[in-house]
Amino acid sequence: MTGLTSASRDAVTMPPESALPMPVQSLRDGRLAETPLPTSPPGMAWRRGSILVTTAVLTLFAGYQIWWLLRVGGIDVLEGLLLLVFVPLFAWIVQSFVSSLAGFVLVMRRRPARLGIDPDAPLPALRGRTALLMPTYNEDPGRLFAGLQAICESLIETGQAEAFDVFVLSDTRDAGIHGREQDAFMQLREACPGIRLYYRRRDDNRERKAGNIAEWVRRWGGAYPQFLILDADSLMTGDTLVRLAAAMEGHDDVALIQTLPVIVNGATVFARMQQFSGRMYGPVIAHGVAWWHGAESNYWGHNAMIRTSAFAAHGGLPALQGTTPFRGTVLSHDFVEAALLRRGGWALHMIPTLGGSYEEGPPTLTDMLVRDRRWCQGNLQHGGVLPARGLHWVSRWHLLIGIGHYLTAPLWAMLVLVGLAVPLQHGMPGDEGFSVARYWMEIDDGRFLGVFVLTMTMLFAPKILGYIATVSDPQLRRGCGGAGRGLVSLLIENVLAALMAPVTMYVQSRGVAEVLAGRDSGWDAQRRDDGRQTLGDLWRNYRGTTLLGVLMGIAAWLMSPGLALWMSPMIIGLAGSIPIVMLTSSRRVGLAMRRHRLFATPEEQAPPPVLARAGALRERTAAAAQPDVPPVAIVVPD
Repeated sequence: MTGLTSASRDAVTMPPESALPMPVQSLRDGRLAETPLPTSPPGMAWRRGSILVTTAVLTLFAGYQIWWLLRVGGIDVLEGLLLLVFVPLFAWIVQSFVSSLAGFVLVMRRRPARLGIDPDAPLPALRGRTALLMPTYNEDPGRLFAGLQAICESLIETGQAEAFDVFVLSDTRDAGIHGREQDAFMQLREACPGIRLYYRRRDDNRERKAGNIAEWVRRWGGAYPQFLILDADSLMTGDTLVRLAAAMEGHDDVALIQTLPVIVNGATVFARMQQFSGRMYGPVIAHGVAWWHGAESNYWGHNAMIRTSAFAAHGGLPALQGTTPFRGTVLSHDFVEAALLRRGGWALHMIPTLGGSYEEGPPTLTDMLVRDRRWCQGNLQHGGVLPARGLHWVSRWHLLIGIGHYLTAPLWAMLVLVGLAVPLQHGMPGDEGFSVARYWMEIDDGRFLGVFVLTMTMLFAPKILGYIATVSDPQLRRGCGGAGRGLVSLLIENVLAALMAPVTMYVQSRGVAEVLAGRDSGWDAQRRDDGRQTLGDLWRNYRGTTLLGVLMGIAAWLMSPGLALWMSPMIIGLAGSIPIVMLTSSRRVGLAMRRHRLFATPEEQAPPPVLARAGALRERTAAAAQPDVPPVAIVVPD
C-alpha cells in the first residue's frame, strides 16, 4: 500500500456543499397524505382485494379442514396450538402463491413497463444531474472500484456521463483498507476522466449506512434532483441508469423507482443455485408484487432511483425506543424509508421489466446465515415502527412481511414439533407400524391428503410457474440451458433447498431467540470471495446442528421406525449439515455444473459488457495483489 502524498490527498475533494434540510421524522405524530397519485395504476382496489380475499378464502378452507380433523374428542391444548400455528403459516404460503400467479399472467402477456420505461426505445436526454452513491464499510477496495469503474465506463458510453456525479462514501474504520481505498480512487479518476468522481470518509460513522447517506443528503443533496445508492456488489449499466433518471424527471409524484437486481457471478454450488432460482422464479414473483403493490412498492436499499427532495423531507430516521437490541439505530432502514416516503404523499414503483441491474449473492450457506442474522434483528426492529401514525396500510404490510420472514422459522419448527407430539400423545409409539401420516389418515384420509396436496401445490407452484414462464421465452430458455437442463436444475435446486432448510430453520429460530434476549448482531463487512471453508470452520459452525440431527434420529428410531422415516428429511438435513454445506460451498463442483450448463443463466452464457468488464478488472486487480493472504473465517455462533 503506497498511500497518497499530501498533494494527491488535496485532489480528493468534494464539490461545494449544497445544504438540504433533512428533519428527523416522528413515529408518534404523522398523517398520511391522501392526495391521489397520478402514477398509481388503475384498479388497485380490485387488485389488492383479489389477492387478500383469495388468500383468506383458501386459508379458511384449509383451516376448517384441520379443525375438522382435530375436533374428534374435543380439541386439547396441543391440538389448539397446532391449529393456531398452521393458519398463519398456510396464509403465508397462499399469499405468495396468489401473488406469483398474478405475476405469471403478466410475464406471459409481456405487458409494457410502468412509467413509460421502454428498454428498447432510444435513450432519453436528461435535463438534471444525478448522484451515484457508493457507501462502503471495510470492503475490499479492489473489487469495489473495479465494479465502479465498469459502471462509469458504461455511463460514458451512453454519451450522458456529464449528467452523473459519483460519490464514494466511506465508513471504513480499518486504516489499511482506508489507504487502499484512497489509492484505488485516484486510479479510478485517472481511468475515467470523463465523469466527475468524489471521495469522502466520515470521521463519525453513527447510524451506519443510513447515517452515511443522510449526511450526504444534508451537505450536498441540494445540488442533485435525484440519487441512486449502489451496494458494494452492485453493477448497473449506463443505459439503465439513464432510463431511471429520465423516468424520475418525467413523473413529479414519484419518489422512488426500484429495479429488480439479477444475481450474477456465482461460482460455488450455493451461489449458482441462488442466481439460478432468482433468474427463473424471480421475475414471476417480482411482477406479482409490483402488480398489487402499485404506487406503494417497497425499497430494498440499493439499485433504486430516489428523488432527493422527497427523501430529505421524509426520510430522516428517528432512533427507536425500547430495549436492546430493538432500540437505537434503524438497521433495516430501507423498509422504513419507503413507508415514510409514502406517508409523505409520494409514489414508489417497482419496475421488474427493466434489466441492466445486477448484484452478487453470498457464496455459501454460512455467509448467508451470517448476513441473515443482521437482517433478522433489523426486521424484528420493525415491530416498533408498525404502530407509527399515518402509515399506508400497504407499507405496514411490507413491515409485517419482513417480520414474518423471520418469525416463520420458529413457527415452522413449532408446527413440526406439535404435529409430531399430537400423534405421539394419542398413538402407540411402540407399534412398529406407527407413523404420523397413518394417525391423521385414520381420522379422515381424504381431508388429510387434501390439505397436504393443497399445501405442497401452494408451496411449489411459484417455482413451477417460473419454469413455465422461462421455457416459454426462447431467448431465456436457451440462456438457462434449455428446457431439459432447466428442469434438471430445478429438481436439483429443490433437493438442495430441502436439505438446507432444516439448518436454516434452526439458525433463524436461534437468531430470533438471540434478538429477543437482547444480543446485538454487530456491523461487519460481508464476505464476497469464493467461500472457502476448512473442515475446522465447518465443525465449529455446524457441530450443533449435526449433534441435534443425530440425537433426533436416534430418538425417533427408538420410538418407531415409521416415525424416523417421517422425520427423515429434517434428520438428514441436520445430521448431514457439514457434508451438505461442504458440497454446496464447493467452487470446483460449481464450475463443473457450469460446464454442463446446470444452474445456467443468460448473464452467465452471454455476459453483458458491464459484467464482463467488471470481471476483467477484478481479475487484473487480484493478480496485482500480494499473494498468500489467508482467508477470513466466518463463524456462525454455535
